[in-house]
Amino acid sequence: MSDFSEESVLEEARQTTGLSDFGDDRFREGLRVLLVTYDKTANFSEKGRRRHRRRIVQLLATRLRIQEALKRHPEIRERRIRRPMYLTGLPRTGTSALFNLLAMDPAARPLLLWEGIFPDPLEGLEPGQTDPRLEALRAHYERGRQSNPEFTKIHFTDADTPEECVMLLSHTFRDVQLGTEPLMEPYGEWFQKQDLRPTYAYYHDLLKMLDWQRPGERWLLKSPAHLWALDVLVEMFPDACIVLTHRNPLEILPSYCSMMAALMVARESLDRTALGPTVLEYLARSLARGLEARDRSDPQRFADFHYDRFMADPMSAVERIYDHFDLDFPPEAESAMREHVRANPQGKHGAHAYALAEYGLTPEMVKTRLAAYIERFEIATD
Repeated sequence: MSDFSEESVLEEARQTTGLSDFGDDRFREGLRVLLVTYDKTANFSEKGRRRHRRRIVQLLATRLRIQEALKRHPEIRERRIRRPMYLTGLPRTGTSALFNLLAMDPAARPLLLWEGIFPDPLEGLEPGQTDPRLEALRAHYERGRQSNPEFTKIHFTDADTPEECVMLLSHTFRDVQLGTEPLMEPYGEWFQKQDLRPTYAYYHDLLKMLDWQRPGERWLLKSPAHLWALDVLVEMFPDACIVLTHRNPLEILPSYCSMMAALMVARESLDRTALGPTVLEYLARSLARGLEARDRSDPQRFADFHYDRFMADPMSAVERIYDHFDLDFPPEAESAMREHVRANPQGKHGAHAYALAEYGLTPEMVKTRLAAYIERFEIATD
């Protein structure tokens, strides 16, 4: 059976890299709780145990290389991340569609999936040479799409497409990880009580590291997980533009439950009817925390984005965002976005089927728990 002891994964990461400095030791508390969750309560098959252990070792090995790069290149920490744009809100509210569309602006610098997995520079890479880790990930995700086409309908991924910040945050072991971990104990309860300032300080260094390697004019970043730390983002990036996305929660909940169930395939048993109420409570808490932080901040720092309006007229939604933050919207950006809309109709990768009842939820349960959200943002639930 796979060994989830703390020292075994740390030592394998050391052996893999030949390095020993993991940086700030505060990551170890979260690592311990995560290891216990994977080992004792996740109910993984042995194949699932091996896969999740490999993932932890990879995160630790990357953390070792990150620390080595920061020591070799102290100038990384001197860089400034200026006026980033953040997309956040409940999951399945159109953040990915909006993210991919806004990434068409030549001024935007989105985080790419492979960069989230490997933010550290590969020493000795020749100018213009493609990072071999990118090539390997392209092949990996192609195999994944072939072996699990159903997940592609839920969330299409490729190595060099824009992706969520959770990829970077995972290296801190004080974050949402893959999204399933906060739905399992003891990690879920532990995570929700954490001060996320150390997490985002490390994340800030990773953004600087990527900006040092491949700079851009304005970072474009997104993750529903940022709802847990909007107050920290406001402190850390005083000039950030934050877009909050909204959608009918009766559509959000079954879609997200379906996605989480797909990610939990490594578990030997999963009670889907228990998953729904757990997801609902977790999302409600993240939303309450995010909106409380918003209400303490300058309202001009936030713009609201409604999924239904976006689907009806994507370009008008984009224009409202640019107007709100007084951003330039040159013709080349508009042209690229219009072409992206034309080439990427809804359902391009297949239809995603889901139902509330499958996950132990009723419309009344969802509308009652999220009543304040529905009323505040005038969301139609008919």
